[in-house]
Amino acid sequence: MTATTPGPTSRIYFSQRLRLHYVDWGNPEAPPLLLVHGGRDHCRNWDWVAADLRRDWHVIAPDLRGHGDSQWSPDGNYSMAGYIYDLAQLIHQQGLAPVTIVAHSLGGNISLRYAGIYPEQVRKLVAIEGLGPSPKMQAERAKKTIDSRMRQWIDEQRGLSGRLPRRYASIEDAFKRMQEENKHLSPEQARHLTQHGVNQNEDGTYSWKFDNYVRAWAPYDMTNEDVEQLWSRISCPTLLIYGKESWASNPLDDGRIRHFDRANAKVVSFEGAGHWVHHDRLDGFLAELRGFI
Repeated sequence: MTATTPGPTSRIYFSQRLRLHYVDWGNPEAPPLLLVHGGRDHCRNWDWVAADLRRDWHVIAPDLRGHGDSQWSPDGNYSMAGYIYDLAQLIHQQGLAPVTIVAHSLGGNISLRYAGIYPEQVRKLVAIEGLGPSPKMQAERAKKTIDSRMRQWIDEQRGLSGRLPRRYASIEDAFKRMQEENKHLSPEQARHLTQHGVNQNEDGTYSWKFDNYVRAWAPYDMTNEDVEQLWSRISCPTLLIYGKESWASNPLDDGRIRHFDRANAKVVSFEGAGHWVHHDRLDGFLAELRGFI
């Protein structure tokens, strides 16, 4: 984007009594395209992708509950079911189906499950490192009994209840923290993500917009078998993207690709990219994306 390029319009919708935010990049006569961010992120992390696609697509990017400019959950609970419902409500209320979805990390996890629940509602799906924890991590978690997981979650919730949002003396300090999080970011990218990712507190300091409670890992979720069944129900062309420098486990290597319809699903890996492929290799990502959608 440039200084003369108009940005998106902020809009609001409601889901489970929560006031949720999304940005709309205009061009409503074009096919709908949803961009869904990951955990502790915000909708404006898609700005470079949206700016490139807005001429051909009606681009909408939501802030997940507890993230960006969306309302925080009053009870501090952030379940996958709640996230999926929010996505379903946005698509339903705005009449977006059949919709093309591009999603990252947590957003990818949500969108892949949604596409398995409502396969007829999704035209094409791109998930950047969106399959969640690797089978190895899942196996380690499965060794813990439900009482152990519940106790751990309760302790975590208590800890988060007393954890105040970190305050940065200046936006420059927050900018430096953003650079530490992803070494691939250019200074311009890091500054943009920081400016849209913080609020200024009354005392003049800055804090990240996301609710600290989104850090908690729920003690129970859909079973692995249930999630795999949803993946198998996805009927649209599906592109799974991974960065070769990321911590995430590639489904071609760990076997999870077998749960997808191989006629519709493919995996693409990017050299020189970590978890945020759409930031780390923007030009290459856009070329792959445009060819797919």
